[in-house]
Amino acid sequence: MRAGEWFEPGTGTSLAYSDVLARAARAPAVLLGETHDRADIHRWQMHVSAGLLGCGRPLVMGFEMFPARLNPVLAEWVAGGLSESAFLERAEWGEVWNFPPDLYLPLFRFCRDTGTEMIGLNCRRALVSEVGKLGWDNIEEEAREGLTPARSATPEYRQYLFEVTGGARPDRQAKSAEDPAFDRFVRAQQTWDRSFACRIATRAKQDDEPLVIGIIGRGHLEFRGGTPFQLDDLGLNDAAVLLPWDKDMPHMEGQGDALCCMPNGKERISRSDPKGDVSAA
Repeated sequence: MRAGEWFEPGTGTSLAYSDVLARAARAPAVLLGETHDRADIHRWQMHVSAGLLGCGRPLVMGFEMFPARLNPVLAEWVAGGLSESAFLERAEWGEVWNFPPDLYLPLFRFCRDTGTEMIGLNCRRALVSEVGKLGWDNIEEEAREGLTPARSATPEYRQYLFEVTGGARPDRQAKSAEDPAFDRFVRAQQTWDRSFACRIATRAKQDDEPLVIGIIGRGHLEFRGGTPFQLDDLGLNDAAVLLPWDKDMPHMEGQGDALCCMPNGKERISRSDPKGDVSAA
């Protein structure tokens, strides 16, 4: 299979790119998965977004990388009011994300160059930690950032999270996906899932009915157990999940709506202090 070819996961059935885009353009939202440190994947996200821009609907791009409180800064960037260095400083890039900015600048420039609205999908990191530790019901209303409680994880999603984080390792307290010792991690992960879903659903349901693209780590999207599951709970059903695929990796039925073959050679740029989620798994 050549770079740029699309196919159905599990069956390997070839899909025409024009058909993938046409179906995605009719969805209430399009979720483009990523591995955070892959420059080639971010270029892929930009190319797919450019294709969707030409499909006729107003486009909004939502980013896991920014908390929603920074939306005014994102708007100022799109409007052309900030240099790149000022944008990264005002958007607190080194604090809220801290991957090398060159990974994401092509996407940010695309939004500015085309006048495409940007929104932050994330919440404050402390909220994720608090929900993981205390549970949603013990979070004060004013600290919830307008989010609603996550729909409980399915057994399948718990198993996915358990396996993608290493399974039953000898050094791990939780010995299975059902182990109560795994609950804290699941609650934290679902706080991210719900935050992304709430921000996407709120914008997608506004009067101009835009197509909202979510730039989100693939661990929140695969097999529809994370953000897509929470979007369904919020009444935004059947969001399209499009994922990049490397030739040396397996693919399975239900992993996404369509997979795109990436070029040989993974362009990774790492950082020294990764977060503890499975976004990039």
